[in-house]
Amino acid sequence: MGLDLQKEVNEEMKAHFNLYPKIWGLKATDKNIDHRRVPNLMTYLKRQGVEKSITNDPKDYIHGDIVCWNLGRAITHIGIVVDKRSNDRKRHLIVHNIGSGQVLEDCLFDFKIIGHYRFKISN
Repeated sequence: MGLDLQKEVNEEMKAHFNLYPKIWGLKATDKNIDHRRVPNLMTYLKRQGVEKSITNDPKDYIHGDIVCWNLGRAITHIGIVVDKRSNDRKRHLIVHNIGSGQVLEDCLFDFKIIGHYRFKISN
């Protein structure tokens, strides 16, 4: 897509720091981590106008969509919907990194979805 998420999130947060979560007690942006914090990404994506409805219908999630989850105990997570499908062909798979490197899994509805985003891709 040609989007440098680290750069874009940092610039957006510098310009509108007061609109971003204060979970970490920071007084200023941190370009090394801000783009990796799910609550920051959710705020950024919502401000970009790419938020979609959250549903329980797998057909509403297409490859390229970004999905955020609440894993419990205030832990958030993020993944990208890809063009490969689950074994039963009902859902797209998700690429995500939950601490052991990138994995490809059928996990769209394994946790509570708290964010759904879709950038418009222009050709």
